[in-house]
Amino acid sequence: MTDSDMPQPDNSPFHQLDDFIALPRVSGLVLSPDGSRLITSVATLDPKKTRYVNALWEVDPAGVRPARRLTRSAKGESGAAFLPDGSIAFVSARPDPAAEDSDDEKAALWQLPAAGGEARVIATRPGGVSGVVVAAESGTIMVSSATLPGAVTREDDEKRRKERKDRKVSAILHETYPIRYWDHDLGPDSPRLFVGAPPSGDGAPGTDPAQVNLQDITPDAERALASGDPSYDITPDGGTVISTWALPEQGGSRDGLVVIDVASGERRVLLGDPDFEYGGPRISPDGATIAVSVFRRDTADTAPDIWIALVDLATGESRNLTKDWDRWPSRPVWTPDGSALIVSADDGGAAPLFRVDATTGAVARLTGDQGAYSDPQVSPDGRYVYAMRAAIDAAPAPVRVAASTPNQQPTFLSGPAPKLTMPGTLNEVTAIAEDGSALRAWLVLPDGASAESPAPLLLWIHGGPLGSWNAWAWRWNPWLAAAQGYAVLLPDPALSTGYGWDFIQRGWGSWGGSPYTDLMRVTDAAEARDDIDATRTGAMGGSFGGYMANWVAGHTDRFKGIVTHASLWALDQFGPTTDAYHYWRRELTPERALANSPHRHVDAITTPMLVIHGDRDYRVPIGEGLRLWAELSERHLSADGTTPHKFLYFPDENHWVLSPQHAKVWYDTVFAFLTATVLGGKWQTPEILR
Repeated sequence: MTDSDMPQPDNSPFHQLDDFIALPRVSGLVLSPDGSRLITSVATLDPKKTRYVNALWEVDPAGVRPARRLTRSAKGESGAAFLPDGSIAFVSARPDPAAEDSDDEKAALWQLPAAGGEARVIATRPGGVSGVVVAAESGTIMVSSATLPGAVTREDDEKRRKERKDRKVSAILHETYPIRYWDHDLGPDSPRLFVGAPPSGDGAPGTDPAQVNLQDITPDAERALASGDPSYDITPDGGTVISTWALPEQGGSRDGLVVIDVASGERRVLLGDPDFEYGGPRISPDGATIAVSVFRRDTADTAPDIWIALVDLATGESRNLTKDWDRWPSRPVWTPDGSALIVSADDGGAAPLFRVDATTGAVARLTGDQGAYSDPQVSPDGRYVYAMRAAIDAAPAPVRVAASTPNQQPTFLSGPAPKLTMPGTLNEVTAIAEDGSALRAWLVLPDGASAESPAPLLLWIHGGPLGSWNAWAWRWNPWLAAAQGYAVLLPDPALSTGYGWDFIQRGWGSWGGSPYTDLMRVTDAAEARDDIDATRTGAMGGSFGGYMANWVAGHTDRFKGIVTHASLWALDQFGPTTDAYHYWRRELTPERALANSPHRHVDAITTPMLVIHGDRDYRVPIGEGLRLWAELSERHLSADGTTPHKFLYFPDENHWVLSPQHAKVWYDTVFAFLTATVLGGKWQTPEILR
């Protein structure tokens, strides 16, 4: 589809929520060993429009051939990885046509022939499989699979699961912390790592149908891989695995890095300093060096820091490669000759690609635009980097850049989703903080905003708090608000990433300090524009942004309405009930939690608030939303039972509202609330909620 074929802004998918949720969503990128094929994942609505289903698509690295769909099933596919013969291994819970019982919902490992055709199952586990990694030379396949703690064999695991199911036992006995993670309970099973030799055939008709025999290389893992999302890699010869590993400590655990010998199962801790945590290991092409992200743990007075270290696999000797770079790099990718690493990093409202010299640590910026790049893949000859590019005003799409050219513009490949036309323009706002620091924000302006017709303003506060407004968002999409006529301000206050460690430190342990005053300064700058109507403003935020929205509500009445989603309200209550108390208590001492807690200022709130919370939110538990609602109602419930505030509750959503139809309800309710408060219109309950 060419730009001339695109719908005009007034007919864009941002004007109708049904059209918006139906947009294809592209994510991830994997390059074949010979560099001739790129695989990405595309999520689309199922026929009932109640959930998204992923399919694998192929993208031409040369940008000539149009993208083509490779897989199609009701369950969807994910986790693609290439085998040395060019066939594709992927994960899916689709029924196996060769199996007698096709009702198992657990994800299996499938193989798609290099030339296309029918996929076949090559490995299964009672707890399913995920996280496929393939050794570059041997083709050894590595996966993660949830396994019950007492299970020794596959049959044992299957038997134990059946017994729990038949007896309807859902109880989980915990002996370590934590017990939850984001949106799910930990246990009763937990991840183990498995490896297996690749299948002898590529899956084409007539080839050997033998399955991959998965070998458990972490039978004693118990909860060591269950505290979050384990990350791991395998040497090119398939003989050694490097993985994150939860090391116990008082009150929880920390992520170390272990080396596992595949043949013997012998394991040793490679990195385990208690002052640091480690993640995202990548093994060099020669198998001798590990590039790993090092997270210097925070304290009550000092913000964390992140850098890339190179570790000698044989000796464990480590050196800080990016010590002179004041940015936080993503998980690195090696160039084929091992001379450099490709990373992305938040930087001034973007997330460019960078090349890091593996010897000197010198950093060169490769992309010169305002894109946010992810999933870098380097061509076998080292000439190109393929990546997914997104931006505030551009949905993710596959691109190609030269691997050594600084500050270049990307070449867009022929992807599986059309380019979108935005119902407005993207601008930048700058301001000066109270302490003299430079501040910046993105400003989305709706079509038609001008001095003669100024737009109402919505301040959107990002979550994290360690994050930045620099990429496309499906869950909080400012262009939907622009289609409704609002300008949307997307600021990066203190604690935001992409501006250096000192900028984060400004707000460390003082959430209600610089982060709040920075937001007000940037809002002042936006309101000073003649195309902004300063008399009609609202504020919104989710997670930490919801915390900040609550703090704003208790400290100013400048906004006409405030939306607070999955928000922290009483920090003394939040700390011990969240899924990651071991993290938050390092920064928020009891004294600081009390000093920065929004609930202490509830009596000062006069602005109408829309409270939104999901019952399955374990990062910010539902108790925060319930207490906020109770304390607002206690103070503002009138004699006739009405209140200016509203509470949108999702019994089966978590920290994020992921169901397509619930997303529609979310946006419908938010815009109805903003119409009634910011625009001064009449409240109208969305039809589906009446």
